[in-house]
Amino acid sequence: MHKDIATPVRTKKILEKYGFSFKKSLGQNFLIDTNILRNIVEYAGLTGESGAIEVGPGIGALTEQLAKVCKKVVAFEIDQRLLPILDDTLSPYPNTKIIHQDVLKANVKDVIKEEFTEIEDIMVVANLPYYVTTPIIMKLLEEQLPIRGIVCMLQKEVADRISAKPGTKEYGSLSIAIQYYTEAETVMIVPKTVFMPQPNVDSAVIKLVKRKEPLFPVKDENFFFTVTRGSFIQRRKTIINNLMSALPNGKEKKELILSALSEVGIESNRRGESLSIEEFAKLSDALYPYFHETTV
Repeated sequence: MHKDIATPVRTKKILEKYGFSFKKSLGQNFLIDTNILRNIVEYAGLTGESGAIEVGPGIGALTEQLAKVCKKVVAFEIDQRLLPILDDTLSPYPNTKIIHQDVLKANVKDVIKEEFTEIEDIMVVANLPYYVTTPIIMKLLEEQLPIRGIVCMLQKEVADRISAKPGTKEYGSLSIAIQYYTEAETVMIVPKTVFMPQPNVDSAVIKLVKRKEPLFPVKDENFFFTVTRGSFIQRRKTIINNLMSALPNGKEKKELILSALSEVGIESNRRGESLSIEEFAKLSDALYPYFHETTV
């Protein structure tokens, strides 16, 4: 049996051996609690036939736990200094592969094709770097990858926003964008004490299971997201005022916006946070004919 990487003693030893220092700019916080890692893997519902994609493996603590369960693990690591460490710590696991690339620039679809031949069940499982959590999740969802879903650790505050319901102060365009593609739930809160170095905030693990199709299909997804983002530009403002600012020539088209709102039964003095995803879908479809020539 190999000693787990994710213990304070082993983590310290590995870092000392390689003279590794944490880079704040890369949001590096390594987990030093094996039980939490095992729980994350369990939430992903993986089997010996599954593939896992990881982002930011660090020194391989989560990668190792995934490798014990999965058929294959592919991890994207941006920090060159970690490559020799991962080479060493993951040497007992021939079913792991590290790709030295920024996942935001990577062609993940191609990687899946090459690395996961004959693997049907693929999950993204990651302890995401906090400074790029949202762009990474959105990229993975927007690219329509053949994955079952994502289980990731992120800042608790972001997890709260992702799984928020209408009418709460956390609910916003991020909640809508992610819930449009997935069923989202926060499955675990993780205290800051189980990381090295300790971050300033608590973390949470969120589970996103991809929907077979979007929650409410819309005429134009880009326009739908323009409308939802625009509705939250200033949270305290009413939907009509926000949309007049957000949409092209919105001020001149005030009457058209008002008529679209009334067509779908949404009062113009409501605030964005009170609208459900279904209401946003209906509203964006009603607005679309008035704006689609001018939307980019």
